Amino acid sequence: MTCAELQRVLDWTKAKLATGEEPPWAWYQYMKLCETLEAILAGMDSATTESSPQLQQRSGRHLQLVDSTYQRDTAPPRPSDEPVQMPM
Repeated sequence: MTCAELQRVLDWTKAKLATGEEPPWAWYQYMKLCETLEAILAGMDSATTESSPQLQQRSGRHLQLVDSTYQRDTAPPRPSDEPVQMPM
């Protein structure tokens, strides 16, 4: 969604809240939506754009796949005669 579309939804949400006619459960959901939209819009304002110098500096680098030397799920087995310490 674009900033304009998000702003339009935010304005609609605030209009619904301003009427005071919504049941408590709906009011709570509208408030959550309003707070979320405000956070998203604030984040979009602070995000870099395509014309930013930072993006232009990074455009020469590309991701490179490498072979992983770390093997997951390869922890050595515990000796069976060692007692297991249980939490209290």
